[in-house]
Amino acid sequence: MKKLFVSTGLAAISVAGLQQSASAQGLDIVSPKAWTISGTLRGFYDDNYNIAEANKGSFGMEVSPSISLNVPLQQTSLGFRYYYTLYYYNDRDSLHLNPFDQSHQFEVWMDHAFNPNWKLKFTDHLVLGQEPDLFKPSNGAQGPINYRINGNNLANTANISLDTQWTRNFSTTLSYGNTYSDYENQGATLESIASPPLGLNLYDANQIPQSSYSGSGSSAGWRALNGGASLSGLLDRVEQNISLDFNWTFSPETKIFVGYSFSQVNYLGNEPISVYNYVSGFSPNLPVNGLFGPYDPQDPRSFVYNSDMRDSRSHNGHIGFSHQLTANISLALSAGVSYNDSYNSPIQHTTSISPSANASISYTYIPGSYVQFGITQGENATDVVAPGADGSLTQYQHSTSVYADLNHRITEKLMGTLICRYVYSAFEGGAANTQTESDYSVGINFNYKINRHFSADAGYNFDDLITPLNGRGFIRNRVYLGLSASY
Repeated sequence: MKKLFVSTGLAAISVAGLQQSASAQGLDIVSPKAWTISGTLRGFYDDNYNIAEANKGSFGMEVSPSISLNVPLQQTSLGFRYYYTLYYYNDRDSLHLNPFDQSHQFEVWMDHAFNPNWKLKFTDHLVLGQEPDLFKPSNGAQGPINYRINGNNLANTANISLDTQWTRNFSTTLSYGNTYSDYENQGATLESIASPPLGLNLYDANQIPQSSYSGSGSSAGWRALNGGASLSGLLDRVEQNISLDFNWTFSPETKIFVGYSFSQVNYLGNEPISVYNYVSGFSPNLPVNGLFGPYDPQDPRSFVYNSDMRDSRSHNGHIGFSHQLTANISLALSAGVSYNDSYNSPIQHTTSISPSANASISYTYIPGSYVQFGITQGENATDVVAPGADGSLTQYQHSTSVYADLNHRITEKLMGTLICRYVYSAFEGGAANTQTESDYSVGINFNYKINRHFSADAGYNFDDLITPLNGRGFIRNRVYLGLSASY
């Protein structure tokens, strides 16, 4: 298959992003046959399979069968792909732990032409598994999680767009996107603790809704999450986006567009995700005889944050162009401004204005060989949430991703691929507000075509997350060698 290096899981740095990019192209990737069956068998060594600060390494085996189907009709084309991947870790087997990880990926797409001027496109990509690379957003940004996730975790991304050619040079694109995430880990509970946390920041109790107090008097105590927040409470969500672009074609080589998009994020976990402890009546900005009376250090109270308190919406205006510089060099650029509103935050209703960008340049220097550079800027979900001194939660991350992809045909049968990513992310709100992370990723793959149906490949992946937050940073190295078949 054309995207074998990308689609088999271990062989790519930003697997989900590249796969979603492939599926988004839809019918641009159509096999000349109605169906294709393929499979990969690999041996590998992963020196940090838990993706944690404390490395645990293991040899293992990967099996990845897949099937795809293309159905071209008179005005409609349909497609379907399914990937199954089974990973076996020898180290986990020797520790009497479950040695297997499994992932399922489904892709469907449809392209329908109502007439020469009205065209509808639909794509859907569903992932079920444990490997965090599969759950990263398509822009290659840091994404919600960076460690292996136990359980059957699901992410589904669907997009539908309507292209309308109103005149020879003017067209519009109306699109809707929906991303649904569901993690198996759930069930966070609250517990009482004997004393306030170290470094407690006393908060203005006058701004906290009375219904959220844990009680009054010294008997109320302080509260905390028993075992911490669950992934379901932190990251179960639905992200929706609707956009309208106005496109002008000035020449066959140059197109310009301007547009607007609206995004809504709703967290669905319905669980406590963090706790803020304070003492009643303390108000640095109001008289001490405020709504709840004078400051009373013997009256500890707790405010409990729930999943939906991170709901947000954003508005984005953007402008951009695409230009074919020469027959083998293309350029695309989009830039804009986003207004983000964390409207459901109960204590600190925060808004922010941030830039958005997506730029890329591609150069095909010989047939079958090309290089691409790009940069993206936007926001993404995060599992970091702890409240800051002002009572605000961490709502999301601002992430800038820089990437470079090289595909080089070394010989007629040997292809080399290099994928590099650098992601710089800053937290918005909460105790981690303005703190930054840097994520480095490199992937190298060599694929040798033995004959029409068989090929062999070998590669190496490197990941390094540098962060000031305890327990999040890691370094991971993976090497693999395998054989693939396609019919």
